[in-house]
Amino acid sequence: MEESIDVEKLRLHFLQVLRSRRSTEVPLSVELAKPVANPLYQDATPPRFSEAMECCPKADIDGFKDLLREENLYLITEAGDQGRLPVLILSMKESNPQRRPAVVFLHSTHKCKEWLRPLLEAYASRGYIAIAIDSRYHGERASSKTTYRDALISSWKKGDTMPFIFDTVWDLIKLADYLTQREDIDTARIGITGESLGGMHAWYGAVADTRYAVVAPIIGVQGFRWAIENDKWHGRVDSIKPVFEEARIDLGKNEIDKEVVEKVWDRIAPGLASHFDLDHTILAIAPRPLLIVNGAEDPRCPLPGLKIPESRACKVYEEANCLDKFKLIAQPGIGHQMTPLMVKEACDWLDRFLKQ
Repeated sequence: MEESIDVEKLRLHFLQVLRSRRSTEVPLSVELAKPVANPLYQDATPPRFSEAMECCPKADIDGFKDLLREENLYLITEAGDQGRLPVLILSMKESNPQRRPAVVFLHSTHKCKEWLRPLLEAYASRGYIAIAIDSRYHGERASSKTTYRDALISSWKKGDTMPFIFDTVWDLIKLADYLTQREDIDTARIGITGESLGGMHAWYGAVADTRYAVVAPIIGVQGFRWAIENDKWHGRVDSIKPVFEEARIDLGKNEIDKEVVEKVWDRIAPGLASHFDLDHTILAIAPRPLLIVNGAEDPRCPLPGLKIPESRACKVYEEANCLDKFKLIAQPGIGHQMTPLMVKEACDWLDRFLKQ
C-alpha cells in the first residue's frame, strides 16, 4: 500500500473524532491536589514495581529524597467527572531555575500514575521534569476495580465515549497546553513514552499533538487492521475481553470472531482499524524522533503487522534526511512484557534527542 497520506488532513480528521464525543468543552484550569495514599489498582492484586522500572538509569545524588520536588494537581480538560485529569510531577529543586526537558509517562491497563514513580524519580534525578497521569477510568478516575471494564462496555452499548485510547489522547492534548505554559519546561523538548496501553496513548498522543517532540512507546504499537485480516487479534482482545463478550452476545454470535472485533473497534475507537491505523498514523509522527520497542513474540502486538508500517516510516524518514530518528526494536524471545532492555533503550532515545 503506497498511496500518499495527507498528514495534516489525517490529524485534523483525528481531532474531529476526538471532539465528537466530548462532554462540554471548558477552558483549561488547574486545581491543587494531595498525594494519593492508597492508589487504586484494578488488577486482582496490587502489583509490585517491575524489575524493568527499577533498572532505569538514575543519578546518584546525596539526599535525593530531600531534593526531590513533588507536585500533585488536577487539570480540568472538559466537563464531567472524567474531565478531571490527575497529574503527578517530579523534578529536582533548583537554586537557579531554568527551562528543562520534560517526559510524560503513561501507565498500562488497570494501573495508575503512582505505579510509574520509579521511572519518574529516575528521570527527575537526571534533570527532567517527569510527568505521569491517570488515564481515563484508572487511578483517581476509577471508583472500583471494574470501572475501566464497565466504561468499555458502556461505550459499546451507547457509543458516547471512547475509553480505549482516544479519550486519554484528548487529555494529552490538554496536558500539552498546560506543560507549554510552565516556565520550568523547555517547550521544544517534551518527550512521551508509556507501557502497553500507555504505549498506545503515547503513540496516538504524538499523532494528535506535535508538541510531543520525541516519542518512545513500549509494547504498545500494533497494526489493528493487519491483526483482523490475519486472524491475530486474540491477544489484544483477551486483554479487554468483557467488552468483546458483550458485543458477541448483542450480535447474536456463538463466539468472538473477526466481525465482532471490527465492530467493537469501530464503536469504541472509530477509525482505529482503518484510517487511524499504524500504517497511516506512523507517518504523522515523522520526522520527529520515534522509537518503537516491542517483544518479538508479543501476541498483542504481532511483529509481522509492523513490517509494512516500518517500511513506510523508513521511506518517509529517509526522504526527510533523518533516518536516524526512526528505530524499531523487537526483543527476541519476549512476549507482552516490558524488560530492562526496553526501559534502557527508551531512556537512551529520550536522552539522545531531549538533552542536546
